[in-house]
This record gives sequence, structure tokens and C-alpha cells, in this order.
Amino acid sequence: MNKKEKLVLDFDELFSEDVKLVGGKNASLGEMFSKLTKKGVNIPDGFALSSKAYWYYLKENGIDKKLKKIFKELNPKDVSSIQKVGKAARKAVLNGELPKDLKREVAQHYEQLSEKYNQKDTDIAVRSSATAEDSKDASFAGQMETFLNVRGEEELFKSIKKCMSSFFTDRSISYREEKGYGHLDIALSVGVQKMVRSDLASSGIMFSIDTESGFEDAIIINSIFGIGELIVKGRITPDEFCVFKPNLENEFKPIIQKRLGKKTEKYVYNKKEGF
Repeated sequence: MNKKEKLVLDFDELFSEDVKLVGGKNASLGEMFSKLTKKGVNIPDGFALSSKAYWYYLKENGIDKKLKKIFKELNPKDVSSIQKVGKAARKAVLNGELPKDLKREVAQHYEQLSEKYNQKDTDIAVRSSATAEDSKDASFAGQMETFLNVRGEEELFKSIKKCMSSFFTDRSISYREEKGYGHLDIALSVGVQKMVRSDLASSGIMFSIDTESGFEDAIIINSIFGIGELIVKGRITPDEFCVFKPNLENEFKPIIQKRLGKKTEKYVYNKKEGF
């Protein structure tokens, strides 16, 4: 089957050019998994529901028509209007039922992922990924929700719908209005990825260039103790390291700057699910 026709795709099928199919986040995860695991980099495996699955879900439940009516009432300059429209849109998405064939495919991929890690109902992160490409003027990072430490088919199905509904949070609606994206022109891909026990150590975010200056020879690393949700949500000040790339290949020390953050909290695992 042509990749563009699939509802669910494994990470090893995805590459950076698949943004329109699975969004920037999932396309990048697929690119890393497909190419870096061969080089010994340990990247958690997973799969993604495609944009086709998103539109299929909306159409099968008549949600696409409901959303068109809902967004006709939107006044982007009125906060209360954004709140009202957002609430109605999220409710419409949450109230749908995943089609049986889609549920079957998701369940099969989840079972295979669990088997790979020798677990029954392995713990996963359910992540949102918009199918609009990030640009210099727009980034969809952090606009939608992620659900961590999800276990079991039924919880996975619920989290998928919650991810899709988070495409219509007030902040997402405002952001798309600001950047000129149509609310019903972009799809949402849902990524499902094996969790790692970062609560036993640390987690963080790495940028391959200096995001403030655009300097390409620098790597910026922000890190905290425990699971990384606190840093993603901006609820804690992380440690920051600036690494000079050329020094990774010679005898000089690569860390050229470091700042200590206030790491007063951390997320840890709940043995059942959540935190």
C-alpha cells in the first residue's frame, strides 16, 4: 500500500519529507529512528496516526461539518469568542468514536510495540504533531497536548481523541489566527512512542543551532531532573549548556557556556499510569 494511503505508520517508514503526512514532530522522529538507530543511537520506537486517519475520524463522525459551523461563529479579536468556539470544537472532537478499522490498526501496532519491549501494555507517550511545516515565522511546538505514561488499548484510544481535540485549544486557535493558517486546512497526526525512565535521571531539549543568534556551530541543551514535561510547559528554569560543535572533534573542551537553573520540582513515574 502507498504510504500516503495508510492510516498508521511505523517510525521506520517515516522521514523528514513526510511532514504533510504525519507532521513535523513525527516526521523528525521517523527520520531519527530510521537513520540513527543504525549508528547505535538508542531512540524509542513507535508509530504515528497519519493525517488521513485524522480526516477519516472527523468525516466518519460528521465532526468536519460540525467544526465548519462552529468556526463560522469565531471572532478572533474577542477572547470570549475564542473560548466559546474552542470549547465547542474540543467537545465535538472528543464525542466521536474511532472507526473500528482504525482502532484495529492502532491496537495491532501497539501490541507489536509492546512485544518489542517484552511487556504487556507497554507505557507510551501519546504526542500531537501538526501537519503544517514549521517556518522562521511559525512553529507549532507546544501548541497541542502530549499525554505521558499511557498504558493499555482503551487509554490509548482515549488519549488519541484528547490529542486531536487539543488541536482546538484556545492558544492553538489564537496562534493559527495570528499566523494565517486555516483551522480546517491543517490536520493533526498523533504519535505513539515508547516511554523512557527519564525520571530516574534527567531529560531536556537540544537545539542543533543557537536559536537566538542562528549561529550554526553551537548546540544548545536545556535539561532538568526527571521527566521532561515541566521543561516543555515552561514551568521550571532548566540548566543550559552551550556546546561548540567543532570542539567535539578535537582535544578542546566543547562546553563553552553553562548556566544553572532552579530545578525545584520534578515529575516521576506513577506505577499505574500518569504522574
